[in-house]
Amino acid sequence: MTRFECVPNFSEGRDAAKIDRIAAAGREVPGVTVLDVERNADHNRCVISLVGEGDALLDAAFRMIRVATASIDLTHHTGEHPRMGATDVVPFVPLEGSTTADAVKLAERLADRVAKELEIPVYLYGQAARRPERADLAKVREGQFEGIRDTIGTDPARAPDFGPSKVHPTAGAIAIGARPVLIAYNAYLTTPDVTVAKRIAKSVRARDGGLPEVKALGFEIQERQRAQVSMNLTDYRVTPIHRAFEAVRLEAARYGVDVEESEIVGLVPEDALIGAAEYYLRLHQFDRSNVLERKVRAVDASGPGHESMASFTTRLAARTPTPGGGSAAALVASLACALGEMVLAYSIDPAKPSPELVAVRDRLTPARTRFLELMDDDARSYDGVRAARKARKEHPGDATYEAALLAAIRNAAEVPLGTAREAVALAKLLADVRTKTKAMLASDLVTALAMFRAATEGALANVAINLDDLRAAGQPTAEMESEVARLRPTG
Repeated sequence: MTRFECVPNFSEGRDAAKIDRIAAAGREVPGVTVLDVERNADHNRCVISLVGEGDALLDAAFRMIRVATASIDLTHHTGEHPRMGATDVVPFVPLEGSTTADAVKLAERLADRVAKELEIPVYLYGQAARRPERADLAKVREGQFEGIRDTIGTDPARAPDFGPSKVHPTAGAIAIGARPVLIAYNAYLTTPDVTVAKRIAKSVRARDGGLPEVKALGFEIQERQRAQVSMNLTDYRVTPIHRAFEAVRLEAARYGVDVEESEIVGLVPEDALIGAAEYYLRLHQFDRSNVLERKVRAVDASGPGHESMASFTTRLAARTPTPGGGSAAALVASLACALGEMVLAYSIDPAKPSPELVAVRDRLTPARTRFLELMDDDARSYDGVRAARKARKEHPGDATYEAALLAAIRNAAEVPLGTAREAVALAKLLADVRTKTKAMLASDLVTALAMFRAATEGALANVAINLDDLRAAGQPTAEMESEVARLRPTG
């Protein structure tokens, strides 16, 4: 399985309803999880973190860009943070099983789709840059929306990598690229004097001779009446958080001020925080594997990122809305995959492996993990419906919240539909090679196929409940109903 993080930045940090619609567009794609949504009113910017496999993640990013394009007008946008587009920057970050080259290909595919379907010029940046100077995002964004708008058609240096040589009239241009894990880290000073923050930023950033792999700007945060040194640590292994903090603190002392507090925007690798703890606690020869949670994950049979079976079944048995039947169906499908893999592992001759059996095994292996993700997605989708119902109740008659509820219900139908769709496809593949598997494993294969059928029935039952709500609201459901009928087990 090749997974990526995608961290699109949008030029909206004040209108919660707009941000919710953008995030909802990402959540509606099966296999993609929205991990975090951060917004800042002074910067007038939000950062949304997603994770998923390549094709699904690309689709989620595109849907979010499409919503942002329709919702954000840069001609009326003001904020502290530099910006060139309604969707300002979209980086892909390779995670386990994926490479930088994979992330670059995703960036290029998304750039091509955005340019063709939304008619927005796209600049490739970071590790996806096609021009050396565009590896630096600040260089790409130089002049911001207004400056790019005025020069893109006449200056060859401003020609985009994809799309028209003119900005979208309201959505501007977009930087899409690939990069390693980045930590967005801000330090608030004990002064509102933005001049001090800008001087400190200049002294600590790499391009002006400061810390390597650090980008920094100084901002005035009016809401807090404080100046802020805003940093991007583009490689925390080169310049860790604590070193950046200490550099800002020492520079601030030169101007008679201090660091009041700091913040991390978005997600952060746990190793970065452990490194800071090692530094400030002066831990001697600390073994990071001795962190309690790491030990627990190491012995958890379901692997990193998933709870144990005992824990899940305890939550399933509890008097709580989630997890429920949709999550249980996805878990059963994951177990069916595992059992099918075992049958194939014994049936494939290492000396002369059957291409057909190998192909089925190679489909089951990533699907096993994918179903575990759908298990989590199902619970989150229902929680999303509950939250949307509550928001609509608090804003009666508001069409925005009504639309958000319908989107949440549709997502709650699409997640189990994805479970059923994949379970049916895998069951057929496994049944088609039945005669090529070892006879002594017949009972295991029968069990795997029965579990796929059970997972399908359970998932489709959850789809049906949500379709009832959509029909009651006058929403079109014919396409999904047709797929449910096609997938439903017969006999």
